[in-house]
Amino acid sequence: MPPAAATTRSARLALMPRRLFRRHYRLLAALLLCAAAALVVHQFTPAPAPTDAVVVAAADLPAGTVLSAGDIALAELPAGSVPDGTADSTSPLVGQRLATALRAGSPVFDTSIVGPGLLAGAPPGTVAVPVRPADPSTVQLVSPGQLVDIVLSSGNGFDEPAGSTVLARAVPVLWKADDGGASTPLLGSPEPDGLVVVAAAPSDATALAGASSRGNIFLVLVG
Repeated sequence: MPPAAATTRSARLALMPRRLFRRHYRLLAALLLCAAAALVVHQFTPAPAPTDAVVVAAADLPAGTVLSAGDIALAELPAGSVPDGTADSTSPLVGQRLATALRAGSPVFDTSIVGPGLLAGAPPGTVAVPVRPADPSTVQLVSPGQLVDIVLSSGNGFDEPAGSTVLARAVPVLWKADDGGASTPLLGSPEPDGLVVVAAAPSDATALAGASSRGNIFLVLVG
């Protein structure tokens, strides 16, 4: 190849990068701007806030519901804001019975479940005592949180003098069996309808224990 032709070809090759750059400089500039914008967004975007899991009701649930896997779900709350007495796993709650009604999305507390959690916040020494009213239909008149006097009526007015004794005053109802006889109360074994569980001081618990064998138990609603 003649020297002049070689020189011309070398000059063309040297100019090719410049021509390519001029032809595509807008595209290159756009790519560089996008990269710079992505870097800025990444630098100024805050990291996701940490969260903690909590078990909540997946739908409106009535009191007495035996929880299934479909009744409860996990929700995420900001870390440190999960209330005490809640669970972070659904497994331990499946098969448990609700002592109170829950709205959809409400956390499931230990106080929501039939069990020792019902005594949360009660004075030291308070115990849960089951009582069975003589008239099971009266159970429908009470609800958890209602205060009741528990009265023992003994004697028949004929060969045994009739009398009434107040065994406990203004004790709160913790739970009642009103689900058609399929209840599983604090005692752990199935019990028929008509059972009420109240929170009582140890002295009242002694009077209430076995009271139904000594006469008829009645509940009197108090304010």
